[in-house]
Amino acid sequence: MSHECLFCRIARGEIACHAVYEGDAILAFLDIHPIRPGHTLIIPREHYPWFEDLSATVATDITTLAQRLARNLKAIYRVERVAMVYAGMHVRHVHAHVVPIHHAHDITSASYLKDGLDGFSMPPSPPAQELEETAKELRERLAPRAP
Repeated sequence: MSHECLFCRIARGEIACHAVYEGDAILAFLDIHPIRPGHTLIIPREHYPWFEDLSATVATDITTLAQRLARNLKAIYRVERVAMVYAGMHVRHVHAHVVPIHHAHDITSASYLKDGLDGFSMPPSPPAQELEETAKELRERLAPRAP
């Protein structure tokens, strides 16, 4: 763990949090700057700066807990949707945001705001050829490689 990382310090118990789940590999606690009430962060106890660095086991643990949490957030807040997003903008330690969705823009991008907060604008779609080129490159990179 990083000695200075905010989330590592929370994981070690050096900084208090409003924990909702404590496991050996992961910790979930309420965000102190929530998008909506119930906004929860799930972090690995071990320091990983990027979500793609997580082991499959820890990533699965986070997703499984997020699903359990989502079911309960739906019951508590009577919402149809709960979002889970790995963002990592403010703290360079993997963290998943699990947020009850009350409004279409609770978790959004500036691309969706062209028509203001009461609308929901679809970003322009790239040309089909561009989409196919991107898909082809990703398929090639994701294809199993011979040893």
